[in-house]
This record gives sequence, C-alpha cells and structure tokens, in this order.
Amino acid sequence: MAKLTGNPFLEFDLSKTLGDFKVPGVDVESIIASQRKNIEAVTAANQLAIEGFQAVLRRQAEIVRSSLEEASGYVNDVIAAGSPEEKAAKQADLIKIAFEKSLANVRELSELVAKSNTEAAEVLSKRVSESLEEVKTLISKTPK
Repeated sequence: MAKLTGNPFLEFDLSKTLGDFKVPGVDVESIIASQRKNIEAVTAANQLAIEGFQAVLRRQAEIVRSSLEEASGYVNDVIAAGSPEEKAAKQADLIKIAFEKSLANVRELSELVAKSNTEAAEVLSKRVSESLEEVKTLISKTPK
C-alpha cells in the first residue's frame, strides 16, 4: 500500500500489478517500457514547446522595447524637420520604415514558432516510429 505521506500515483508499481496477471504470450515488461518511453517523449516535446514559447515571449518583449525607443526617435525626427512639407515627407518615410520593420518582426516570430513546433513534432514522430517498431518486434516474438 502507498505511504500516506507520499504521492500514491508515483509509488504505485504498475509493472508488479500487471505482472500478477499472467497472460500467455504477453510481455508486460516490454509494454510498460514502451509506455514509459511514450511518456518521456511527450514530456520532452512539451519541454521543447515551453522553451519555444518562452523564446517567442522574450523576443516579443525585445521588439516592443526597441519599437518604443525607435518611436520616440521618430517623433524627434519629425519635429526637427523644417517645413510642413518636410515634416509630412519625413513622417511618410518613418511610417514606411516602421511598417517594414513590423513585417520583418512578424516573420521572425512566425519562424520561431514554426521552429519550436517542428522540434516538438519531430520528437513525437520519432517516438511513434519507434513504438511501431516495438509493436512489430513484440508481435514477431509472440508464440504462434
């Protein structure tokens, strides 16, 4: 019985419990090992997803900080321009620059998200392939 002070789910021995149910031709240890690998793969994929999410958030914060600094500089540039026509021309130039930077930032953030998703999906895809191979091996070992 699990200790009352501990986590009963962590202390539960599934392999022992399943081992008590002897089923001819079923390798319980292999099944448990396979499921353990599945859980490890999901955990690794989740960790990669979290790290990717954190990287995106950090980069977004950097972009916001940089954009605010640039915006104050843009205001000073417009104010410093001479005639109303020069101010309007300067403002149009700055809007174009800001728009192009925004597009580049969106593209960069999209690439970060895609990279993170790809890394996590690769971990899961690899594990699915391994799992299918494990099933094939177990089936081939099953007595006829």
